[in-house]
Amino acid sequence: MAESDLTWLSLLVFLPAMCAAGLLVLPSRWPELLRWWATFGAAGTLALSLCVVVGYYNLLDQHLDANGMPRHSVRTRLDSRADKAASDAAQPIPKKLDPNDWIARRAWIAPFNVQFALGVDGLSLPLVVLTALVTLLAIVASWKIEDGVRGYLALLLLLETGVIGAFLALDFFLFYVSYELMLLPMYVLIGLWGGNNRKYAALKFVVYTLLGGVCLLVAMIALYSVNARDFVDQAEVNQRAADVQKKQPNLKPAEAAEQVEVHTFDFVTLSKVGRAVALVLSGQEERLAVKTATVEVPGPSDEAKQVRLFAPGVDRDAALARLKAQPVCTKRFQYLVFVLLFLGFAVKVPIVPLHSWLPDAHVEAPTPVSMVLAGVLLKLGGYGLVRVAFPVCPWAAAELAWWIGLIGVIGIVYGALVAMGQTDFKKLLAYSSVSHMGFVVLGLASWGSATSSQYWQWGVSGAMFQMVAHGITASALFFIVGVVYDRAHHRDLNRFGGLKEPMPFYAGLSAILFFASMGLPGLCGFVGEFCVFLAAWNFSPGLAVPAVLSVVLTAAYLLWTWQRVYLGTNPATKNFPELTPREAVCLVPFVLLAIALGIAPSLLLFNWMESSVAGWIENLAPLKP
Repeated sequence: MAESDLTWLSLLVFLPAMCAAGLLVLPSRWPELLRWWATFGAAGTLALSLCVVVGYYNLLDQHLDANGMPRHSVRTRLDSRADKAASDAAQPIPKKLDPNDWIARRAWIAPFNVQFALGVDGLSLPLVVLTALVTLLAIVASWKIEDGVRGYLALLLLLETGVIGAFLALDFFLFYVSYELMLLPMYVLIGLWGGNNRKYAALKFVVYTLLGGVCLLVAMIALYSVNARDFVDQAEVNQRAADVQKKQPNLKPAEAAEQVEVHTFDFVTLSKVGRAVALVLSGQEERLAVKTATVEVPGPSDEAKQVRLFAPGVDRDAALARLKAQPVCTKRFQYLVFVLLFLGFAVKVPIVPLHSWLPDAHVEAPTPVSMVLAGVLLKLGGYGLVRVAFPVCPWAAAELAWWIGLIGVIGIVYGALVAMGQTDFKKLLAYSSVSHMGFVVLGLASWGSATSSQYWQWGVSGAMFQMVAHGITASALFFIVGVVYDRAHHRDLNRFGGLKEPMPFYAGLSAILFFASMGLPGLCGFVGEFCVFLAAWNFSPGLAVPAVLSVVLTAAYLLWTWQRVYLGTNPATKNFPELTPREAVCLVPFVLLAIALGIAPSLLLFNWMESSVAGWIENLAPLKP
């Protein structure tokens, strides 16, 4: 019997691509049919993502922690579920697959141990739902696209498959393929449907993205060279040892076992290797211990300082010797791989000075493409730092934490200052995105030890919340620009003014989104930034102060922009028509979410994100002396 979660997750990834393929066989002379087909495909993907949310929430409620509380059991954490699924599959007689663990693995490229591995947790699922929502509303916003409708919609749906695949991937190779899959659709969407300078913007986007992709590729190859045999289920090692003996019958079982090497792209396994290396490099190797079970539930008698990372049945001393003999257990390797991963994801965040592609891409891209770019693609950079860079190279991340935080603060302040000097509405919002995504980097960098991990948990929770909140407000604000551009045919802030009189409904919705973006309490932008401020202050007041003061800059350029666009009187804008029903359908959901997330952040997001963030912190915080 097939795993039901494999079916759900595979459909969630590939439904947009299947709908894109369906567009290619539909007659191009029926553009309305093409639009409705794409809309229903995107709506189906959103519905699937919500079904997965319900399934994941049910999983959290099925297991209780030591205090009898749901949603906080060790058994529901992503690494625990992934370890159990891998162990069950590695047995000589594979155990029955769990259809409700929301982990799905199948062999893909067997000679290189590449797996089609998907999984969900509270870190990935909010971004998957955000992706599905933004894509659906971007397709609705694309109703006025007249040229090449079929190709345009197919590329948007293919882009959605790549993004969701990256968010759900548990295998580095699969993640990399999905990550790079987005390159071609975005390049073509900007290059063919963009503005007058679209070719330059599209080429710049490709060059920067390829630069980041090359960094990730080199890091992935370096990590694949690591022998992770002591961190995987020993049934797999024994099976490989038996294969070695078949080829070399004269070897003894112990000699055959010594020749076994396990190379993997699995994020969970690579994370365990990285955590073990962090303990060794920080002079805490005595804390490294062997697990007593695949999924080990800590008991009251456990030594608090022990970190159990080696697989059950492993000889600790031999495993430690093998680990220390590898290049991965050197400071140079850790620094190099972390910097490569950080640069690869920094391009997507984007982090100053790797941000210059973003304003050009936004200015030239069609409005719906800008919605996807700001609301979804930028989040891949932040997610990559959370899922890959920090867990895989925690020692280097901890050593460089202050500098990473400084990079985030520079992005916050720089983006706000440059946004204040813009006269192009879209370019202002692009630099605003650079500033807001800096909070994500700062929150992740506010590293805390085991004794002060609560503050770091606030920072990571704030960073994740900020990504979702920025995805909502940024997508909506770029749509707002598109609405007024359709009427004025320009984006010059100095030529606007007076839009409140002919378009009061549009102005009211815009005001809510502007206030949400500037972080007004009661709206979504405030929650994430406040959590990051708390974490940053406890990590380094020197980094927190300029980040807090940047709120003044953000309020200044956003309020000044709103005044220039909506207040006063302007004969050139007095006859502009109010929002159409289609435009209202695109904008109202964003406004409602901005309010709801600001009023009930725990109910809508924190409750089902908290256990995953806590598990992430529990894995990394104890590594710091």
